Amino acid sequence: MVPYHYTDIKVEVKGQIGIIKFNRPKSLNSFGGNLLVDTLHAVRELEEHPTTVFTVLTGEGRFFSAGADVRGSRPLDEGADRLTKVQLKLAHLERFSLVIELLKSLIDHKKVFVLALNGPGVGGGAAWFQGIADIVLAAENTYLQVPFNSLALVPEAGSATNFARHIGVLRANDFLMFGRKLTVQELESWGLVNRVFPVEGFHDSVVQFLEKQLEINDGASMMETKRLQNIPLRGERVLAVYNATDALSERLASGAPAARFKSKKAELEAKSKSRL
Repeated sequence: MVPYHYTDIKVEVKGQIGIIKFNRPKSLNSFGGNLLVDTLHAVRELEEHPTTVFTVLTGEGRFFSAGADVRGSRPLDEGADRLTKVQLKLAHLERFSLVIELLKSLIDHKKVFVLALNGPGVGGGAAWFQGIADIVLAAENTYLQVPFNSLALVPEAGSATNFARHIGVLRANDFLMFGRKLTVQELESWGLVNRVFPVEGFHDSVVQFLEKQLEINDGASMMETKRLQNIPLRGERVLAVYNATDALSERLASGAPAARFKSKKAELEAKSKSRL
């Protein structure tokens, strides 16, 4: 089998802890380059690791992830002048195949999936993983915010269903529909974060915390606990990913998000000129 070379993430194993670290800090770990396909490979690799119990997903630098790589992405209205709405939707659905595969692999991951938020998450960085993680640890400077509805988009990757299950429909709507910025204190009090650690030495604190759990608890039993909890949730989570992808593709094919992006860009450019 051909070996895979990681370019936009770091992967390491410390004892029984596998760590996947987004490594595009200059781009705030946005989902560009090879970051997503790298992450999918790493999740699959750690799935088969013979001794790890925890799989940690975290980021390098001051942000966990800023979500979509706006600068590196193709224009939202690409092909609008030569394709029908149906053809546009199909094109968008094809673009999201990697996202679906990554989310499915994490939902079905047999190791205990630990999301370690080393800093803020925005857009996909605030919504994709939080609702399917088994444990969420966060640095003190963490916040989550999504601009989906303000950009004529919809919550991505099944997050509408997953957040509603975790924090309730009303709070989920405040976050996903109105774009409310959630502080780490709110995230902890609402039950979306298990522990909060200082920013300084955050990654070391995460490893130390998990090593302590391994001293106290049996690894196989923790993995089996995760499996039992996820049996009734698996179908709901996978369906939520497909439903969200279908709805997002429909919105993109409508042209409304492209128009919103152009309007927002014009506003920012006007503000920038006014400061000169």
